[in-house]
Amino acid sequence: MDTYTIGILAALFTTAANIPQTYTIIKEQSTEHVSVTTYFILLTGTLLWATYGILKEDWPLILTNAFTSITSITIIILNYSSKKVIGKIHRAVLPEKIKKEAKKTKQK
Repeated sequence: MDTYTIGILAALFTTAANIPQTYTIIKEQSTEHVSVTTYFILLTGTLLWATYGILKEDWPLILTNAFTSITSITIIILNYSSKKVIGKIHRAVLPEKIKKEAKKTKQK
């Protein structure tokens, strides 16, 4: 496997890493088990990597780290949002089937 392919795969996996946490927060309507410190550290790192990419004019590095920064910012904002706001997002973006499953899980 060449270095370009390894770089693309690494970018895809690290970029996708925040998506499950964001989904879980919205699905469960809770940030109770989220370490906001972890996301501030991750955000700092990805912003620095994006800056490095800008200085090197490396678009894959810029785009993947910019996207990862956005998902980290989303998680941080959700962490400081009220349950009412997270509930509105939950109702707006999740399919009905997932909403029903989440409601059943909460009732148990």
